[in-house]
Amino acid sequence: MNTASTTLPERATAQRLAGPDVVRAVALIGVVVMNYHGYLLLADARGPGRAGSGWAVELFDPWTGPLSTRFAATFVLVAGVGVSLMTASSIGTPRVTAMRWRLVRRGTLLYVSGLLLDVIWPGTILPFYGAMFVLAAAMFTWRARWIVVTGAAAAVAGWAIRMWRYDRDLAGLNTGWLTDPAAGTPADHLFGVTVNGTHPLLPWLAFFCAGMLLGRYLRTSWWRPVALGSGVALFSLAGLVSIGAATDYERVLLSTLPLERGLLYTVSALGTSLIAYAVIDWLAVRIPVATDPLRRAGQMTLTLYVAHVFVFKLLVDWFDVIDPAGVGTAVSFALAFWVVGIIAAVAWQRRFGIGPLERVYRVVGG
Repeated sequence: MNTASTTLPERATAQRLAGPDVVRAVALIGVVVMNYHGYLLLADARGPGRAGSGWAVELFDPWTGPLSTRFAATFVLVAGVGVSLMTASSIGTPRVTAMRWRLVRRGTLLYVSGLLLDVIWPGTILPFYGAMFVLAAAMFTWRARWIVVTGAAAAVAGWAIRMWRYDRDLAGLNTGWLTDPAAGTPADHLFGVTVNGTHPLLPWLAFFCAGMLLGRYLRTSWWRPVALGSGVALFSLAGLVSIGAATDYERVLLSTLPLERGLLYTVSALGTSLIAYAVIDWLAVRIPVATDPLRRAGQMTLTLYVAHVFVFKLLVDWFDVIDPAGVGTAVSFALAFWVVGIIAAVAWQRRFGIGPLERVYRVVGG
């Protein structure tokens, strides 16, 4: 992987499951679309309210639409899968301690670099990703049932905190110490990554735990129908239960909106993530030639993620090349980025085998 020739990269990737990389690439495409739409709306001097109306506007609404955070949830699920695949050979061997420290280093690097990126791209997922990797350093040797318990506890805790805040607000009591601590304080960092941020551990750790569990069974013959069936069941259950909300309290209690952090949101988003993973992985296996560009791009998602931030800043904020003009502009912009990004990723991966930021990530993070 350190040579410029194509021989070693090709040999290495031949032993690597294609599915996780393809799913990761598709999830990131969706993340870019939703990010570009949301940030274009925020960049518009006339405000996010000018989004207009229509099915496309509702579908791609980055805050309340049916696709909101679904791609990001899948992205986190794949991260959990990746951790299980990476650590599988070290479990039960003397390499366990070294693997723990590798995850801690990588997680810390992602957290710190994410905080720096957050200065120009508020809401980036990288700090939360980093925190999950640090936690994974302890979790990857756990029995499956404890990973399930941890994920379920994260989902329930996020929901419970939201309902506690709602009850306190109704009573006129202040929760600012939790939701709005002083910037830069330890409380700000702690609550920002666990409760208040765009992808807080409570409840987003549930997606990561589900991915860790899924990653342990990818080499079995039965995992795909189980994942697909579970995904359909979870999504259907959340949808059926949520329609029973009649009062304002029940609408918060049974909400499937991302920002509400409700239990039904987590169940629903996990369901769609499992469905997406099972279907896209099946396509990666059935049509490997057609999905190969996505496989290669999926191995460079850190580079592509950071690149999409700077491309946006360059063309929208710094040089005013792209004017905020609705969902059509956002989708076209995102797809154009990905056409160029996939072509560049394929060329780079064939030549060097690992993306530039991925190389730095591995050198620094171990």
